[in-house]
Amino acid sequence: MSAASFEVYPAIDVRDGRVVRLAQGDYARETRYDMPPFERTRAYAQAGARWLHLVDLDAARTGGYTLGPLLRRIKRETPLRVQTGGGVRSERDVDNLFEAGADRVLVGSLATTEPARVAGWLVRYGAERITVALDARMREDGTWFPATHGWTQQARRPLEDVLVDYLSAGLRHLLCTDIDRDGMLAGPNLALYAQLVEWAPRIAVQASGGARHAGDVRAARDAGCGGIVLGKALLENRLDLAEVLGCDDPPGAGGHTPC
Repeated sequence: MSAASFEVYPAIDVRDGRVVRLAQGDYARETRYDMPPFERTRAYAQAGARWLHLVDLDAARTGGYTLGPLLRRIKRETPLRVQTGGGVRSERDVDNLFEAGADRVLVGSLATTEPARVAGWLVRYGAERITVALDARMREDGTWFPATHGWTQQARRPLEDVLVDYLSAGLRHLLCTDIDRDGMLAGPNLALYAQLVEWAPRIAVQASGGARHAGDVRAARDAGCGGIVLGKALLENRLDLAEVLGCDDPPGAGGHTPC
């Protein structure tokens, strides 16, 4: 992807009504943050963000999206576009999220377990309105496998095979998290994203997991990603969002100095 199309997605994960981060997708290794979800969202909007990545961690585990009221408030009181999901199991779930104001719906576990069904949603709703989340761990043999059900179970098919199912359906937005780096501030797995871009150069790949500083944002852009999701580094003030948003502009673009 070109620098001109690169997008920065500040992330808010919500569990039991609070902003949290999980280390490596482990629900038992949770860090809670004091600022309420909407206040955190508003701060990101005031810093100049265009998008928000919003995840319902309770629903990701058990189904039944619970953040409808929060999503409606975000859409009513901020200019943010919202990519959101957690527990999307049916077409009704997708419809409900769009009715609540979602600009893109994230589909995770089902995208791995029922790719034909989710490919049909790409056709029905349009590729710009669905983000497929194939979050993965590398096995000892070097093969990447997606995880499902809030990252608690491993899929039976490798990442590349699942991705192939979506190419003919016109997939546009793919979020891929290296689960072992998520929340660890170890830097994004650039080798993984370079591989994904090689497999599917026309897809906007969203890097997720491990970002620490503006250099990681720039590296993801330079690796060909279409965007990057920023979580813990923002929550712990290791990154200045207003500054890092400049990384999504190509050199010479008005308003920002690229990082």
